[in-house]
Amino acid sequence: MSNKVIIDPVTRIEGHAKIAIALDEAGQVETARFSVTEFRGFEEFCKGRPVWEMPSLTARTCGICPVSHLLASAKAGDAIMGVKIPSTGVKLRRLVNLGQIIQSHALSFFHLSSPDMLLGWDADPAVRNVFGLMGAEPELARRGIRLRGFGQGVIEAIAGRKVHSPGIVPGGIADAMTTETRERLLAGLDEAQQTAEAALELFVGMLDKFEREIGAFGLFPSLHLGLANDDGLWENYDGHLKFVDAAGNTVADNIDPADYRTYIGESTRRDSYLKSPYFKPLVADGENVNAGIYRVGPLARLNVCKTMGAPLADEALLAYREMAGGTANSSFFYHYARLIEILASTELMRALLEDDAILDPMVRATAGINHRHAVGVSEAPRGTLFHEYHVDQNGLLEEMNMIIATGQNNLPMNATVLQIAKEWIDGHDIPEPVLNRIEAGIRAYDPCLSCSTHAVGKMPLDVSLHDHEGTLVSSVQRG
Repeated sequence: MSNKVIIDPVTRIEGHAKIAIALDEAGQVETARFSVTEFRGFEEFCKGRPVWEMPSLTARTCGICPVSHLLASAKAGDAIMGVKIPSTGVKLRRLVNLGQIIQSHALSFFHLSSPDMLLGWDADPAVRNVFGLMGAEPELARRGIRLRGFGQGVIEAIAGRKVHSPGIVPGGIADAMTTETRERLLAGLDEAQQTAEAALELFVGMLDKFEREIGAFGLFPSLHLGLANDDGLWENYDGHLKFVDAAGNTVADNIDPADYRTYIGESTRRDSYLKSPYFKPLVADGENVNAGIYRVGPLARLNVCKTMGAPLADEALLAYREMAGGTANSSFFYHYARLIEILASTELMRALLEDDAILDPMVRATAGINHRHAVGVSEAPRGTLFHEYHVDQNGLLEEMNMIIATGQNNLPMNATVLQIAKEWIDGHDIPEPVLNRIEAGIRAYDPCLSCSTHAVGKMPLDVSLHDHEGTLVSSVQRG
């Protein structure tokens, strides 16, 4: 006789998800599946729309990191027009992406994940959230909120709005930066950098408490994918694709983003609308997709690069790699990597803002339709993002494909859920803290799913165990 644990719904930002864990007769975990039941459909309803509208349309894919879609879409538009972006337009795009990384990573760490680490995995769910954090660590919570606000302010200043901004367009940026805007952003950088440094010090000081979590929250060998450049610097906007293995060895490099289909396959499952991308050269038959498992996002980017290109962040990177034993393969280290990326973003942002070229009014190139096919790639906070467009002679979309960072982490998230379940579930009695750890394994990836959030009070979960005849054995409810 076998039993099944169903966590359903695990609500998400746009749609719903569930986790199904199968137990054997002894109550030991056999399998675990993370399934997303939401259907987006952007690839279909965007057909027939002009390519110039695509940044604005596809930004609606995500309310947390719309800048990422704006950039990937605009870069595809650049290629279809066949234009070279003015250098200041590129600098402004890089600036706005750094602002996106700061605000999104701040949300992930301070609002969503730190309550577990600071208040305890076993803490009462009624207080294990951002409001509980405000009560226990008011200064930390305040600084986290202000850091996210700073990142959002950068986005608004450059692109026009904090969410679904109109200022990132094919060809560059809609409006040049003013001296007043530059001075305002520079004035906020000191506090942002100090907060990043303080958060890093706090997190590193807590790591010795999380030895079991580090070993069970997605510690497995996989490939890592990210954008790279010829200098080995941390890349978040441009460059080529690079895969490294679990030891940091280069598996594939200097890949033109337009050639991504040669290396990335996309599988589907009956129980999920979330695609499962995989590294094609390791999956000969197209069936055993787990053989091509790879991760994207902060963990992968720090494994792909040689240096951050920023003094303080480089110092932090050395300590991070020493702590991780070289290449980081525990998904618990996503939290650590995010904090290093926030720090690097503040340093790189300062260098861009202090360059007088940032005020050059030439920020946009214009042209008509010169190519019928293009791929735009950028690094979202959660990982590498692909937009592929096919257009007709008038620039109307005939076909498109989007590979979202969260989807690329689908296979790793499934592997993480299974590992955590095997580590903590023993028998049919499943206490609430075990449910929280299963959620936290998903939360480490910071996916665009509401299972990456802490609900106020109790998160609505219903976990039921049934025997092979469908008889309810036990259940746990939250919310």
